[in-house]
Amino acid sequence: MARVARGYWLIKSEPFKYSWDQFVKDGSTYWDGVRNAQARNNLQAMKNGDLVLYYHSGEGKEVVGVARVTGESYPDPTTKDERWVVVDVKPVVAVVEPVSLAQIKADPALKHISLVRQSRLSVCPLDRRGFQRILTLGKTVIPRS
Repeated sequence: MARVARGYWLIKSEPFKYSWDQFVKDGSTYWDGVRNAQARNNLQAMKNGDLVLYYHSGEGKEVVGVARVTGESYPDPTTKDERWVVVDVKPVVAVVEPVSLAQIKADPALKHISLVRQSRLSVCPLDRRGFQRILTLGKTVIPRS
């Protein structure tokens, strides 16, 4: 039975810190290191089954993959500060053609998304329409699970 996503998100990682390829090799991870209150609130809003675009920030500046939330928020094990949380995620599929920030900014259907409006936010919500548009630009279909 396919899992239905309730929410759509975009998470950012510098490829030299944690690349899509490393994520795929690992098979799953918890998304840690978020130290911005708005990004933390977005992590806390993620639900099991939600779909997540994986974005390489800094070098590349492009959406490179799709992941799924497999564990809802819990305390970040990398810090003793109780304010910070992580979620568990696993890779689903690589984007066939990475979608650059320039493509996203140039697309009128994506002008409203947080990646464009709040470029420094590391965990961004997306609506279904924006999520699907980025997949279309990347010539990517999510396989049935």
